[in-house]
Amino acid sequence: MITLEHVSKAYTAGIPALNDVSLHIDKGEFVFVVGDSGSGKSTLIKLLLKELEPTDGNIIINGRKLSAIKRKQIPKFRRNIGVVFQDFRLLQDRDVYENIAFAQRVIATPTKKIKRRVPVMLSMVGLAAKYKSYPRQLSGGEQQRVAIARALVNEPKILLADEPTGNLDNHNAWEIMKLLDEINKKGTTVLVVTHNMEIVKAMKKRVITMKKGVVVSDERMGDDDAV
Repeated sequence: MITLEHVSKAYTAGIPALNDVSLHIDKGEFVFVVGDSGSGKSTLIKLLLKELEPTDGNIIINGRKLSAIKRKQIPKFRRNIGVVFQDFRLLQDRDVYENIAFAQRVIATPTKKIKRRVPVMLSMVGLAAKYKSYPRQLSGGEQQRVAIARALVNEPKILLADEPTGNLDNHNAWEIMKLLDEINKKGTTVLVVTHNMEIVKAMKKRVITMKKGVVVSDERMGDDDAV
């Protein structure tokens, strides 16, 4: 599903942001990526989205080598990847329904399908009753649920979540992680970048740890590691 082969990324001369990283994530896996600031986590996400090009190495997603994807093909490629950010990135002048529908309108989804699909996503994230609410009327946890619904409305095979609980209190953080776990169990490959080690240890998933651009460990949390 996701393969990195000896991938490096240097922004300027000196220490690379990623240094000879090789890893493979299977279809349907749930993987955490952890590490201190500057470890290369954000660079990894940007490379997977083809926002950046690697200095060296190959990245293969869904069987496609990213270096072979032309600029005009990038939007279509990204339809298979849903993205959730720490700061939600919702459209403040549109209600919940329209925030989710927007992701379908930009790819010219027929209105009939939008009207059918958006309510399904709202029910999945537990916000069916708030479809007319605006972002400012929602809690942080609710806003992140809208962001997740928007990321999944086009049925991507992969969901990338970059610090999805970073702006949430402990209760809402756990609710969001439970939702991501449910999404994963339905078949979506989930990759979560986070600093929240309490959640990482408790969920007992595969954990890739990065430090200064290098993968220093790649293991599945076991019962002995649980909080």
